[in-house]
Amino acid sequence: MAKIEGLKKDSLPEAPGSPDISRHLAFKGEGFLVVHARTNPGAVSGWHHHGDYDVYGCVVSGAVSFEHGPDGKDATSVGKGDFFRVPARTVHRDVNPSGSEGQEVILFLQGSGPMVVNVEGPDPA
Repeated sequence: MAKIEGLKKDSLPEAPGSPDISRHLAFKGEGFLVVHARTNPGAVSGWHHHGDYDVYGCVVSGAVSFEHGPDGKDATSVGKGDFFRVPARTVHRDVNPSGSEGQEVILFLQGSGPMVVNVEGPDPA
């Protein structure tokens, strides 16, 4: 009989991160990852994408803004309790708009390959 597995967030192994963003792997299976991510107040990640993974997420605390699109001029913002999706290979950067509050998100990645691919920036307009 299968058993329910519980994991403490402070015991998760580290996953590829970015400056001011820590990621920890909760579960990994055939074609999926479940990741817990924390971002420092006021942090802006470098430009990156998630390879062939589609990323689905929920904001647990704080807020997040994703800069993306031509020249990075588009922005999508979500707050606590909101959900988001980042399609595979979408170049973006994560922004924590709060200068005083960290953000915490749970990410569900579906696909394969490297979890984070750092790039120089978005495509020009």
